[in-house]
This record gives sequence, C-alpha cells and structure tokens, in this order.
Amino acid sequence: MDLVRESAGIAPGVVELRRELHRNPEVGLELPKTQGLVLDAIAGLPLEVTTGREVTSVVGVLRGGHPGPTVLLRGDMDALPVIEETGLDYASENGNMHACGHDLHTAGLVGAAQLLSAHREELHGNVVFMFQPGEEGLGGAGYMIREGVLDASGEKPIAAYAVHVWALAAKGIFQTRPGTMMASSNRLYITVHGKGGHGSQPEKSVDPVPVVAEIVLALQSYVTRRVNLFDPVVITVTQLSAGVAINVIPNSAKLGATVRTLSDASLDQLSSELPALAESIASAHGCTVDATFARQYPVTTNHAGRTAETQTKLADLLGPERVEPLANPLMGAEDFSMILAEVPGTFIMLGARPDDVSEDKAPSNHSSIVRFDDDVLAHQSAALAHLAVSHLT
Repeated sequence: MDLVRESAGIAPGVVELRRELHRNPEVGLELPKTQGLVLDAIAGLPLEVTTGREVTSVVGVLRGGHPGPTVLLRGDMDALPVIEETGLDYASENGNMHACGHDLHTAGLVGAAQLLSAHREELHGNVVFMFQPGEEGLGGAGYMIREGVLDASGEKPIAAYAVHVWALAAKGIFQTRPGTMMASSNRLYITVHGKGGHGSQPEKSVDPVPVVAEIVLALQSYVTRRVNLFDPVVITVTQLSAGVAINVIPNSAKLGATVRTLSDASLDQLSSELPALAESIASAHGCTVDATFARQYPVTTNHAGRTAETQTKLADLLGPERVEPLANPLMGAEDFSMILAEVPGTFIMLGARPDDVSEDKAPSNHSSIVRFDDDVLAHQSAALAHLAVSHLT
C-alpha cells in the first residue's frame, strides 16, 4: 500500500476538518461539539465506535480481515483557555484556542482511520483509535484507561503511538528519542499563615508576604544546590497572591508552582523536600505553612525497541531527511505517558512551523499567536497508519 500517495487524496477533507475544529475549540473533559465533529467524520468507516461515560471521548476499533495483535493510535482533542490573536480566517472567536495543535492531532487521527479502513481486509489484527479530551492538565488519558480503552479490541495493544505538532521545528520533520521523552508534571501549592494587621505597624503582625517571597527565591536556589545537574528539574512559580487592601497586612499569602522532573528519583526527592523547605523558612519567621505537592503526569518514557523501529519505519516511508533524533528530553509533559506506562510505544514530535515564520521568531505552543501549518496533516496521517501497518502485516 502506498500510504503517502493515498494520504494526498484524503488531505483536503482532513484539512477542512482541522479548520472546523480550530474554529470551535473546547476546553477540558467535556467537548460535545468536538466529539460530534469526530463522530461525523468517522461515521462511514467500518469502525466499532463507543463514546465515554465520564468524558466526551471517542474510541473506534478497526478489525482487520485476519487475526492478529492490536495497535493503539491516539489523538488529543482539547484546546486551551487562550484568546486567539493569529488573524487566521478560521480563527476561534469563543475565547478558547487550539494553541497546542490538538486540532491537527484529531484531524490527523481521523485521516489515519480513513487510510487504514481502506485496507481493512489486508490487516492482520486490529487498530484502536483513541480520541481523547482533557490532555491539558486534566488527565483525560487516565479517564479513558479506567473506561477500558486498552481493552477496547478485546486484548491489550502491543504498541501505542501518538504524534504531537510543535511550532518551533521545521515543517514536516519528525523527531523522537528512546527513553525519557518528556518530563513529569506536578503542582506545588504553598500557603503561609501569619498574623494580619495594619500596614504601618508590621512589628505588631507576623507578615506572611516577605516569607512567601523568600520561599520563591529559595525554590530557585534549591534547584542549583540540591538537584543532580545531570538529572534536570524545573521549578517555576506561576501564581502569587496575598491581601486585598494596600494598607492591610494579610493573614496569609499563597504561591503556586509547576514542577517538572525527568526521573522518578528526583520526583520522589522534590515531593518530600519542597514542602519541608517551605515549612522551615516559615517557621524561622514565626509562620506556619500548608504545603501540597500534587503529582500530575508521570515522565513520558518511549520504549527503546519500539522507538528504534519507529525511526526506521518513518525514514522508509518519508525519507531519512524527514526523521531526526531528538537530542534531549523536553520539559513539557504529556498524559500519553499513562498509556506508555502500560503499552510499549513511542511519542513523536512533528514540526509544523509555517514557511513564513522564521525559526528565531517562531512562537511556542500555547502562545496566542502560534500558527501550525496544516500541510503536515497528510503525512501525519500516513505516518500513524504506517506505524500501525508495520505490526499488522
């Protein structure tokens, strides 16, 4: 089968779907319009389709003409609460935005379903198409695992794949690496309790504000002095709040931080030591602390064997110049990590920077002005289909 040639034939419809998804972005675990568009797009295909009970997921099972194993392909569907400023003629106007390219992931997975459905009788095994809500911080993959996506075909998949576009890499370049691919994502919440009072008499209060400020700086020093240089972590304080009136010392002050690690060892270390650090600093100033370290997404770990196969298969399909090894892990996080913890597979990045955007001026994913070139969709669909076929023929 010539999946590259065939993907060119489905490209107009897949691009049209992507742009319709882009016009109507939805956030979170409840994506009724998105789910409806996906169901309409796959309605004519020979799939066994189910929808989620707790979330608006879609699962399609394609059963090949011959017995064999199962392969899982995933596309996430949710957007971000970002006001779009791209100026595209199909830009969102509802206050949300597909600023991470999940509209391409969804449309590309529909394209893969179309390509594979056309060859159903040739396949020795099954393909599970996993259309997932809630990737952006809500763990939609976990909901789908609990609802049985890994058993959708009647047996656990032998391989799982997902492609994620990004705007910082050249259009059409596939990148991945064996082992650690992306960081774990975790949340740190700290509330410092003091004793409020009048802003003109701090000596009669126990001011929590400078204590929170000291904790912010201490977190940065912690990274440089307590963490192994060759096992990087990122701690970024993104939320600070205290007080209402300018002349009132508040009773409490709060911070929130995102914490990224590349290993379980560093994650275990930080989960115990960061709350203790905050407690020690607060105690030194006569304050108390409520500190919560919430684990969110685990490290995304690509299977070494599957990833080597992936790089070879994509090079065979598209040419070796289209496949590059990713030198270092990315500090972003992915809940596809939950799938890879259960099934050997590979998470792949696909460059989608438009030709009119230079590398040094390219905005990152999640920016209100980021654009993704949907010319990559045909080859994204072909790549996913080809990876499935490599296990089913």
